[in-house]
Amino acid sequence: MTFRVTPMTPEPRQVNPWSVLGVASLAAFMVFLDTQVLFVAFDDIRASFPSVSFATMSWTLSAYTIALAAALVPAGRMADRFGRRRVFLIGLVAFTLASVLCAFAPTAGLLVVFRVVQALGAAALVPSSLAIVLSVFPAPKVPIAVAVWGAIAALAAAVGPTVGALLVQTWDWRAVFLANVPVGAVALVLALRLVPESREADRARFPDPFGILLLAGALTLLALGIVQSNQWEWASVRTIGVLVAGFVVLGWFVRRTLAVPHPALDLRLFKRPSFRWANIATAAFMTGFTAMFFAQIQFTLGVWHYGIVRAGLAMVPGPLVVMALAPLFGRLAARIGQRALLVPGGLVYAGTGVLLLSSVGTDPSYATELLPAGLIGGLGVALVIPQLASAAVQGLPPDEFGAGAAVNQAIRQFGATFGVALVVALLGTVTPLNAVDHFQRIWWLLVASGVLTSVAALALPRPERVAAPVPAPATVGAEA
Repeated sequence: MTFRVTPMTPEPRQVNPWSVLGVASLAAFMVFLDTQVLFVAFDDIRASFPSVSFATMSWTLSAYTIALAAALVPAGRMADRFGRRRVFLIGLVAFTLASVLCAFAPTAGLLVVFRVVQALGAAALVPSSLAIVLSVFPAPKVPIAVAVWGAIAALAAAVGPTVGALLVQTWDWRAVFLANVPVGAVALVLALRLVPESREADRARFPDPFGILLLAGALTLLALGIVQSNQWEWASVRTIGVLVAGFVVLGWFVRRTLAVPHPALDLRLFKRPSFRWANIATAAFMTGFTAMFFAQIQFTLGVWHYGIVRAGLAMVPGPLVVMALAPLFGRLAARIGQRALLVPGGLVYAGTGVLLLSSVGTDPSYATELLPAGLIGGLGVALVIPQLASAAVQGLPPDEFGAGAAVNQAIRQFGATFGVALVVALLGTVTPLNAVDHFQRIWWLLVASGVLTSVAALALPRPERVAAPVPAPATVGAEA
């Protein structure tokens, strides 16, 4: 008698998209938190390397910013090609290990090198985490999911200075990096268990390697020009030369992209009105958002003479508003579309600048001046930032989730970098006599940023014109 043994194939288990969103948001929180806390820890880092010049030490910040901006789009494209879960896990491990290396860096030079590695890990993490969220949620739920993801990121950016100040005061700057280790370890364990793999359907193609190099080179030059403009000055030969070189290489990239069969980035994405106008609005809003955040910290420290912990705590109410309202607005956007929230949201944010222009003076009055502005600003951010992210990726073909998310995040990074550079340029030398006048330049920038965001949002298609794909329900087999 012969028995036939039939191999048992484990049934695929249904993925819980909200659990996946939790893991993706945790990793994004770690990255965005780390970006902010380093601004607070910078002086303590300099004190550990007293023989190193300020210009050299500033590269612990600049190198990270430049590497992150340059690598975001290529990393997103690789996530689509080789697997979003795979790139997410690689980025998570790289970021966590680089954090350990940064904490124990014996020299300033090695610290800069490890910060670049950390930025490359972050570049892999951020777009792949958003692409993973897009791959597991059905299209009608995308605005809600992206709103939650964006709210977590906004919270991290806002509590960063306070967390950084507490870590530095309690221990030292090395604790800022070591704090990433437990978060990264938990995220890694959860990702291995909960996150499914997804990638582009047509895996036969491979994105143009030379195009990837051109794109990374162009973004590196542009980021370098913006970051160094404060030291080189905007009108200097070096700043103009680097920026012009960046645009030339970017033009070369565009020309090559249009000529090769499998480009590094499909420029047809920009033919989609949602993608094109949402990214334009993202650039405008992130410039003002970062300018407000950076300028208010400088104002409370330099004009009102707050301590760094108190200055960080003063920024918390706005992000709490974002955390509370962003998911609600995400649900509303799922019903009425992002455009209906973005247009008034930009104007609400512009109102933050108007309020600061009309009320803030040199005498500290937090409850009647900065607190109302922070609450109104939080309302504007909750209406705008999550909706911009979901509007940019809404309707993208599944094969382009990673690339589309990476483009949006890269534009956010450039907007943020430009915002910091503008604050430094517009403030100039602040004295007790000119402080209010110089900071009012920044408050006007907030007004312009909000209005430009609303104008760009007006060009977004109405809900009935957005054709969003409905991804198949994700399942995880035994190999995932």
